[in-house]
Amino acid sequence: MRLLFTLDQRDYDPAAPRLVRPSARGILIRGGKIALVHSLKYDYYKFPGGGLEPGERPEDALLREVREEAGLAVAPESVRPYGLVRRVQRGRMGETFQQDNYYYLCAPSGETPGQELDDYEAEEGFTLAWVEPETALEANRSSPKRQDLGGVMLERECRVLELLRREGYFQEAAPC
Repeated sequence: MRLLFTLDQRDYDPAAPRLVRPSARGILIRGGKIALVHSLKYDYYKFPGGGLEPGERPEDALLREVREEAGLAVAPESVRPYGLVRRVQRGRMGETFQQDNYYYLCAPSGETPGQELDDYEAEEGFTLAWVEPETALEANRSSPKRQDLGGVMLERECRVLELLRREGYFQEAAPC
């Protein structure tokens, strides 16, 4: 999978142990809008997705995470790799934390099994929203809680949205 970009905070000791945490994220586009998870509590948007469980393939994590966070079933045959975003920063225990985020273009199957949110996701009011990319970009870049929420995560999502827009994915005859 192509490397889209790296967000390296350079705030870690290069000699520290490295913890790598892979995740899978879904890109679902329809009619110029994108399916994102909206945090009602903090007013930010993120791609539906999350961490891989031990031994899980990224594509399987994608199907599971989009169903859990967005309440959408993804058509497995629609899944296509888009790109990898690597985040590197100092971890909570002094380790070097590396998160490899695998983004996939995909389409909903038509089934809506409903969300299965973790406690923190429910507390934040995670809700599926089909929005224009500008809506998400504006919310993520102007959130007064941006740094508290992990500005790196919000910047990652903004940069992926901008890449998709530059590559023409939000036009009428988008290539997905």
